[in-house]
Amino acid sequence: MKRLNLTAKIFIALILGVIVGIFLHPFKENFYVNKYIVDFIFNFLGNGFIRAIKMVVVPLVFTSLVVGAAGIEDIRKLGRVGFKTLSFYLGTTAIAVSLALGVGSFINIGKGVKVDQIATVNVNTSTSGTSFVDTLLRMIPTNPIESLSKGEMLQVIVFSILCGIAMASLGEKVKNVRKNLEELNKIVLKIVEIIMSFSPYGIFGLIGNTFTNFGIEAFLPLMKYFLVVVLVLALHFIFTYQGMLLFIAKYNPITFVKKFASTMMVAFSTSSSGAALPYSLKTMQESFGVSKGISSFTIPLGSTINMDGTAIMQGVATIFISQIYGAHLGMADFLTIILTATLASIGTAGVPGVGVIMLGMVLTEVGLPLEGIGLVMGIDRFVDMFRTVTNVCGDAVCTLIIAKSEGEELNKDEKRSEKIVENI
Repeated sequence: MKRLNLTAKIFIALILGVIVGIFLHPFKENFYVNKYIVDFIFNFLGNGFIRAIKMVVVPLVFTSLVVGAAGIEDIRKLGRVGFKTLSFYLGTTAIAVSLALGVGSFINIGKGVKVDQIATVNVNTSTSGTSFVDTLLRMIPTNPIESLSKGEMLQVIVFSILCGIAMASLGEKVKNVRKNLEELNKIVLKIVEIIMSFSPYGIFGLIGNTFTNFGIEAFLPLMKYFLVVVLVLALHFIFTYQGMLLFIAKYNPITFVKKFASTMMVAFSTSSSGAALPYSLKTMQESFGVSKGISSFTIPLGSTINMDGTAIMQGVATIFISQIYGAHLGMADFLTIILTATLASIGTAGVPGVGVIMLGMVLTEVGLPLEGIGLVMGIDRFVDMFRTVTNVCGDAVCTLIIAKSEGEELNKDEKRSEKIVENI
């Protein structure tokens, strides 16, 4: 085991968690299984791992963004990077939900499925929409310290960038402050490295807990819905992300997957873009060679506003629910779904289950019953794993494309696989 790299250890832990969880599922009501294995071992390992990650997210984002923004001394470059990043995230989200609506309609995902065949789940969700202007205003913190303590990422990002810009404009006058923040950033990254060494145990607990509670049979009534969501996620990952990576950044997708595999597994097991953020940031800087100035901007911003996987789930779920209830959606409804899902991704926290709130907004906009959410909630925990991987991969692909467009040299240590790029 000592000779295995972290990616292999995480993969083994994930598979063991699935096997143990499926084995224990029939006994989940047993007092000893529930009390000692699920509540003690699985919850301690899984939730302890999540809490440890949350502990470093805010200090990592703050120090990385301040140091990164201060490193981009040209303010025009910072604005250029920001425009490219927002354009990428919103553009790919629109592509994602469009692809989901197209595939879901073509397959007739809800055809032949009756409501009484599905175990419904009661869901309490607020659908009170927030205007686009209010969303933009919420990005400006009235109390930066409170925003840091509450982990309100968009506000933390805005405050951190402003601190970095101010530091860059002051130059030598604040060189000691800048040096101290750079050293603090190194300390936080070292803490991330320590937490990463324990990630296989945390992932085992999270996956074991999920499959012990839900089991495989949770898939069966909604297998068609689940498979279509995974299919669209795969199509978006392969054709949209890897296509852009290959033709725009001239970076080989095989190399990307090899280097990013461990971060993808963390995203899969935690179902949280925020939890995977420290891993993404560290991998972008150390494995891919992206500068702190760019990666410290694109990755934290992406974990907050880039919700391609969630948008795909919303598109497929909306088609599924509309066909079950016999409601016809026209082209105007499709455009409304695309616009709502794309704009709703801005300011939505990268935490497990947040897609339900966004789905409620989409259903309300096209006049579908909110009770439909309960039809797909039974397996949302499983769907959430796959869509989070898509979200996190989108952040990484955007970072590589932006870095390439700004003239940065990316690490390409997989020499043989790079031959593909050379032929383009």
